[in-house]
Amino acid sequence: MSDTPPLRLAIIPVTPLQQNCSLIVCAKTNKAALVDPGGDLDKLKAAIEQTGVEMEKILITHGHIDHCGSAKVLAEELGLKIEGPQEEDRFWISRLEEDGARYGVPGVPFEPDRWLEDGDTVTVGEVTMNVAHCPGHTPGHIIFHSPESKLAIVGDVLFKGSIGRTDFPRGNHQDLLDSITQKLWPMGDDTAFVPGHGPMSTFGAERASNPFVGDAALQGG
Repeated sequence: MSDTPPLRLAIIPVTPLQQNCSLIVCAKTNKAALVDPGGDLDKLKAAIEQTGVEMEKILITHGHIDHCGSAKVLAEELGLKIEGPQEEDRFWISRLEEDGARYGVPGVPFEPDRWLEDGDTVTVGEVTMNVAHCPGHTPGHIIFHSPESKLAIVGDVLFKGSIGRTDFPRGNHQDLLDSITQKLWPMGDDTAFVPGHGPMSTFGAERASNPFVGDAALQGG
């Protein structure tokens, strides 16, 4: 039995907001997906070419411009399907063009090939990842979890030492706290996660030290 995790991961920061686009690859088949291709398509296509993977699909955590502004363009160029987010983020995706003008990031609205719901699964090659609906930052935010690789891609729900903003339209602070404590923490302290921005961490490290959702913070101590 091999100890090699079934998924390989490369993080490619894109857009002026330095959003973590993840290239996830099934180690067995070399098939791959891009999670949250927000922009800088030349950079993303160079990474695909450099790694020699076979692109299979695009996965989206939520509808903000830095996470999905270029998803449609890339999908059409490479002949890929788009899966995610949850349909409550449709209104964010519909305004990608105007948000793009505001942030100086190209944005093209799209209709995903598949909206995702809590409890759904997505595949990359022979790897299956679980989908959890984690509203709060946006109402349709989802995350992707590979139990075998002990890896989660959490978008802007949780960061190393911080949590997602909830002051956007239809954001909700309590929903975000509930998403983190009820959906993410049960995945296990040894699960590493890729946030939408900044360095990776583990759920255990955040429970121990995160000033917003750490165990001590939530107990008021």
